[in-house]
Amino acid sequence: MEVTRTLARYIVQSKPGDIPVPVRHEAARALLNWSGCAIGASRHETIENMLAAVLPFAGPAQAGILGRSERVDILHAALVNGVSSHVFDFDDTHARAIHPSAPVYPALLALAEWKGISGADLVHAFVVGVEAECRVGLSVFPEHYNVGWHITGTAGVFGAAAAAGKLLGLNEQQMAWALGIAATQSSGLREMFGSMCKSLHPGRAAQNGLMAALLASRNFTSSEQAIEAKRGFGHVMSTRFDPSVITAEWGQRYELSSNMYKPFACGLVVQGTIDGCIQLRNEYKLAPEMIERVDLRVSPIVLELTAKENPQTGLEGKFSVFHAAAVALHFGMAGEAQFSDACVLDPSVVALRRKVKIEADTSIGRVQSHVFIRLKDGRTLERRVEHALGTLERPMSDADLETKFRALVDGILTRQQCNDVIRLCWGVEEIPDAGAIARAAAAYPI
Repeated sequence: MEVTRTLARYIVQSKPGDIPVPVRHEAARALLNWSGCAIGASRHETIENMLAAVLPFAGPAQAGILGRSERVDILHAALVNGVSSHVFDFDDTHARAIHPSAPVYPALLALAEWKGISGADLVHAFVVGVEAECRVGLSVFPEHYNVGWHITGTAGVFGAAAAAGKLLGLNEQQMAWALGIAATQSSGLREMFGSMCKSLHPGRAAQNGLMAALLASRNFTSSEQAIEAKRGFGHVMSTRFDPSVITAEWGQRYELSSNMYKPFACGLVVQGTIDGCIQLRNEYKLAPEMIERVDLRVSPIVLELTAKENPQTGLEGKFSVFHAAAVALHFGMAGEAQFSDACVLDPSVVALRRKVKIEADTSIGRVQSHVFIRLKDGRTLERRVEHALGTLERPMSDADLETKFRALVDGILTRQQCNDVIRLCWGVEEIPDAGAIARAAAAYPI
């Protein structure tokens, strides 16, 4: 199969009218959620450190950094906004494999500010980019992920390249080159989970994908079989590669329809545990001093990804199912404040965390959980969560996403700015200049 060229042809030939209304609305939901995550993390130590390192070398002020006043060249804007949107691990998640928005929207929004792109074109390019990244990722999933690659970084670069290339008007040959340039930059290691480098992966995917499209627009060549060749992405990056996944039913089904939004600021696989703990806490009005022991039965992947028993930083806390259960029971919530350095080291949280015990159960799905709480008065409470809040079966509503956005940007944007960004995101297809979203999301009016 000529997978790379066929994918390039599909991307180039895609028309805005091809995209169903529900899918376009999902793009607006993703934009609001992604923007909130990027703005909310804009003052995090990760971003402060990154800006201290890269600002001396940034180019002309072409695009903004959400939640801040600095303006940089579009490549650095894509990088920083991509990192910022993933710092909290609060961004959207495809039902099977990848965080779709973090590598794609930063590249598109940077281009929109520099080039002047309509909101309708932004949405169309985003849908196409998500389709490309998810399909490429699923063609090697789960073996690619299981061996240690962070699929949001490795597949995300294809999404950014496809989306940016669509906005730049690449022809089929150039788009094939862009996908090849993206393929040779594919990277991201799961070893980095719990450190600042995890969020670097989608940031670099956004930057590298944008660079791939810009290079291809100037006829910078690459292999035209970069995905399917013997030494191409699929066979090098995975022990199993199914190229048919990439092109089958293109335009008939959309991976964006399988997008999910997190109510809790940590990895997808602990959302069920948090949900179950909060349900029991609220139903029985539990206080930490009432609890003797917490037993969790979870999917083996939960222990593989989130087994840090004694996290020392907020970022490590996001990869600790022990901490997630403890804060859910202690506070009845698991927002970004519950995954701060201070909360991770809070003696009362640490004490409750030590009462949490985990058992892997292969019969339990990765977003499910079975929670048992033994109280000091002898009672044992139990809750099995089949479908966690935020999953496709129990999705967050548009109103839920607005509430989440407001909480994330509180203290960074003014109330008027907050309302403006929400309005622009929901009405994105009607705005003539999509760059207005980034300008409205700056820390100070510019």
